[in-house]
Amino acid sequence: MQIEDARIYFETAGNPNGQPLLLLHGGLGSIIDFNGILERLPSQFSFIGIDLRGHGRSTTGSARLSYARYQSDVEAVLTYLNISSVSIIGFSDGGIVGYRMAAEENSKVQKLVTLGAQWRLKEDDPSFSMLAGLTADMWMEMFPDSVRYYEKVNPNPDFNALVKKVVGLWTDLGPTGYPGEAVQIIKCPLLIVRGDDDELLSLREAGELRSLVKGSGLLNIPFAGHEVHKDSPDIFAIAADDFLTQPR
Repeated sequence: MQIEDARIYFETAGNPNGQPLLLLHGGLGSIIDFNGILERLPSQFSFIGIDLRGHGRSTTGSARLSYARYQSDVEAVLTYLNISSVSIIGFSDGGIVGYRMAAEENSKVQKLVTLGAQWRLKEDDPSFSMLAGLTADMWMEMFPDSVRYYEKVNPNPDFNALVKKVVGLWTDLGPTGYPGEAVQIIKCPLLIVRGDDDELLSLREAGELRSLVKGSGLLNIPFAGHEVHKDSPDIFAIAADDFLTQPR
């Protein structure tokens, strides 16, 4: 769909009459990053996958990338689809967008599952320099298949420019960035998931988030890293199924 001067791509799958379940991918990824767990998720849901602005098949437009911009785009897609309430599985950047959406006063979010998603960032955080120093070449070396997919499907591919914009988003410490203490507003059930070897979301940070959001749960999966849903898809799917389908 067209949002100002950007085209935001989305797909739907699953039960067309089911409850909406929104899948939000991580930074420099795309909706295909959930392909490995899609069949493991509860079949009664209607799945909505969105390529965040500039990623996958979505174009960037002239706007600066920010978590607030991602949130605005996602909410515009939900309005376009006439969805008034939704559950979310968000990985990394997608989870940060989920926190922001759930922390709204009149939030549409019914349940939220986040994977490796930071809720705040400070300049003295060990992950800050890691995020600030990332380059396109470094990402290409780590995830060549992901970059090739982006260059194949994006209408206006420019990976170097995208990385610079995303690094700016990651290091945005202002109100358009991480939700920070606003997470205390979250009223919907929240399941915080991280891999035990995740270098971006520490166990301490995840535990503090759990203490701030009343009624939230924390799943720390051993022998898994930042991409916990890929490293331990079965464990994650069992927990997500129970959390999403059972009353909370």
